Amino acid sequence: MDDRRSTIALRVRGYHLDGYGHVNHARYLEFLEEGRWAYFDERQALAEVIQGGEVAFVAVNLNIDYRRAAMAGDDLEVVTGLAELGSRSARMHQDIRRVRDGKAVASADMTFVLLDVTANKAVAIDGMLREALAPLVVD
Repeated sequence: MDDRRSTIALRVRGYHLDGYGHVNHARYLEFLEEGRWAYFDERQALAEVIQGGEVAFVAVNLNIDYRRAAMAGDDLEVVTGLAELGSRSARMHQDIRRVRDGKAVASADMTFVLLDVTANKAVAIDGMLREALAPLVVD
C-alpha cells in the first residue's frame, strides 16, 4: 500500500448481520464511511478544511458491487483512495476485503462535491484544496 491510500480494520459483529446471518447490505455503507473518515483524518490538510465548517465533502453518488458475504467474526479491511479529481467533483474508490484470505467482499465508487455550507451550493475544487488533493490521486 502506498501513502495515497488509507486502510482501516474492523471486525464483523452480530449487530451487523441480517436475518440470513451475513452482513446486511446497508452496513457496508457504514463500513465505507468509516474508511472515508479515516482517509481524511490521516491527511491533516484535508481534515482542517472539513473541520473549518465552511465547506463540506458531500456524497452525490455511490455505486457498490457486492462480491461475497461477510459473516460474524470476519476481520475486514477497508482500503480507500482518491481515484479521480475533477474541477467540481471527485471520486473515491474503496475495497472491502476479508483479512484471512484477502478475498474481495465489496467495492465501491463514491463521487463527492465540495459544498459551500453558507451558500448551500457546490463550489469548484481549486486553490489550496486542489493542491492538497491532486498528489493523492491513485494512478
